[in-house]
Amino acid sequence: QVQLVESGGGLVQAGGSLRLSCAASGRTSSRYAAGWFRQPPGKEREFVAAISWSGSSTLYADSVKGRFTISRDNAKSTVYLQMNSLKPEDMAVYYCAARLFTTPQAMGALYDYWGQGTQVTVSS
Repeated sequence: QVQLVESGGGLVQAGGSLRLSCAASGRTSSRYAAGWFRQPPGKEREFVAAISWSGSSTLYADSVKGRFTISRDNAKSTVYLQMNSLKPEDMAVYYCAARLFTTPQAMGALYDYWGQGTQVTVSS
């Protein structure tokens, strides 16, 4: 089992920045790819970004390319999502996910573990 805990959410003005963190515990000796997903109010969960175990491969949703950066520090068992130039449409609950394969994927169904989520609110 891998437990994931997100942090770093909050209230920010449009154009501002936030950095989300996802700390893993439990079976962290296993190699896993990680992803960030979000669920805006009243909408379905959607893919945001994903990263391979090594960090050499990343995927991004078109809506966040050039504004968000996913990274990881395996020594700290932590995955990050740096969010810049935030827009009101980025407001959502952000979830971290892990899959027990090394390659990143955009499909949520391919992930094995999920965090509880952290709220990001963007004011216009």
